[in-house]
Amino acid sequence: MTNNVVTGLVARPLGSRGFTLIELMIVVAIIGILAAIAYPSYQSSVENSRRADAQSALTAFSGRMERYYTDNGNTYLGAAAGGANTGAPAIFPTEAPLDGSVKFYDLTISAATRNSYTLLATPKGAQAGNGPLRLLSNGVRQWQADGTNWVEWNN
Repeated sequence: MTNNVVTGLVARPLGSRGFTLIELMIVVAIIGILAAIAYPSYQSSVENSRRADAQSALTAFSGRMERYYTDNGNTYLGAAAGGANTGAPAIFPTEAPLDGSVKFYDLTISAATRNSYTLLATPKGAQAGNGPLRLLSNGVRQWQADGTNWVEWNN
């Protein structure tokens, strides 16, 4: 004689183990809902972290520009590759983050005069579309988050 225990809508033998299809589907639905909420939040956090790396690289690049200024007769001219005034830097790495093998920003000198400069970090790869960052010689730090307007970047 078999003892049956009624669980939910289905009677099953007392010694049986496992989950019903309904129970498994409920678990899958819960995991799906959690993933739908967590993944975009994770992606946003990763983008913010990459942007912070680029901000740090621009700040270090600015320090290198200041050293170049004092070592080269009080001018920022000629700090780019090949002695040019703009373009890829000759005095600093050309990509950010500075550590690691995967790079998400290109670093350039977008403008330079004898007494001022503008440094630019342009997103690329997985970071593309996140808006460029720029750092001016007077300390103004900006981010073009929406593609048109420059706003102060906040750490």
